[in-house]
Amino acid sequence: MDIVLVAGLWLDASAWAEVTPVLEDLGHHPRPVTLPGQGDGAASATLADQVAAVVAAVDAAEGRPMVVGHSAASSLAWLAADARPEKVGSVVLVGGFPAADGEPYADLFETVDGAMPFPGWEPFAGPDSDDLDEETRRRVAAAALAVPEQVTRGVVHLADERRYDVPVVLVCPEFTPAQAQEWIDAGELPELARAARVELVDLDSGHWPMFSRPAELARLLADVAARD
Repeated sequence: MDIVLVAGLWLDASAWAEVTPVLEDLGHHPRPVTLPGQGDGAASATLADQVAAVVAAVDAAEGRPMVVGHSAASSLAWLAADARPEKVGSVVLVGGFPAADGEPYADLFETVDGAMPFPGWEPFAGPDSDDLDEETRRRVAAAALAVPEQVTRGVVHLADERRYDVPVVLVCPEFTPAQAQEWIDAGELPELARAARVELVDLDSGHWPMFSRPAELARLLADVAARD
């Protein structure tokens, strides 16, 4: 199966470097996406540009691909399902949730010179990053890319309710499936509350399993793909 991989804030397609070989060994075809403004030097990139890049990867895939969104890019994966509900076979959200229509994409930290730089590890102290050793933290921080302000402050626009029929798997790394279900039941995740089929899957890792548990993440994605 073709698997479209979309990394979260500050990451480019190389974030999946240790995941893709395992997926290939398991018989799948990973397609990491280079997002405008996160790996191509496009400082003026917008949220619409990033959505278009993910949709283009979906269109180029064979069959009905799985679309994997990590962290904030969970919204990009969901926007792809909204744009191509008949083409996307399933959506996998890794440690993130889709924003609702009209919400900002990822206006989370201060911007500097028109972009949101990686804020360092302090805001992610605790379960988010406890499983990252110092070498990995240095490597990830050194490679982190400031995300254009027009991306982070872009407004999510959803239009096609057929997206709710696309199967969703929520991978729960730094939080538990039970916590995620509580948030859904409480109405805090309205897009997931309306989805017809949502499966919650536990993964014993922090917020960046592609760095701390790449083989485990790849096998989990392969298991989902096999069911699809």
